[in-house]
Amino acid sequence: MSEQVELTDPVEQSVGGIKGHIFRRVFHLLMFLIPIAYFELGDTAADKIDFTLSQLVSAVIIVAIIGETIRLKLGFTIFGQREYEAKQVSALAWGGLAIGMVFLLVPIKEYAYPLIFSLTFGDPFMGELRRLGVETREVVIYSICFLIVLWLICWYLFATPWWLAFIFAPICVFAEMPRLRYIDDNATMLLIPLAAIMILEPFIGLM
Repeated sequence: MSEQVELTDPVEQSVGGIKGHIFRRVFHLLMFLIPIAYFELGDTAADKIDFTLSQLVSAVIIVAIIGETIRLKLGFTIFGQREYEAKQVSALAWGGLAIGMVFLLVPIKEYAYPLIFSLTFGDPFMGELRRLGVETREVVIYSICFLIVLWLICWYLFATPWWLAFIFAPICVFAEMPRLRYIDDNATMLLIPLAAIMILEPFIGLM
């Protein structure tokens, strides 16, 4: 059974202190560019190396796993990572794996954009609310409202069914809540909603 851990101060735990923490948050927010790159440039990039798009995604995941294995073997962290990540799979690696799984399993804009944007923007939003001392109940309420708006924006931009906002905003928020020792919330916040999307897809019928 996965062991739960206590919340720690993210600034104190970050390599580089407050500057490392800010870098980590900015990097997290910039991940919104990943689905844009996938949908706008992915086919062209795959064609250049004679891969299918899914093969390119799989190759990137494999390279990331190898890189993370080497990092763990050497036991080091980089600027912005947390000190404890020297001995366990990093949030970056978990997030990369989860995003890759979204592209492999639901590679359409209607699903990929809101799922990945929920991680990209929702996770830092919740983290900063906690860092400011907001009570858990308020964090949940504010975050659900924030993600409902985000999913409705995706309804407007990418034709995501609007009613999914009211199902998946709470799922994404509660998927981020568990504090597990070896599985980062970057993984749970994507993989749990991804599983829910796949279960509901026969009833939605977009793919």
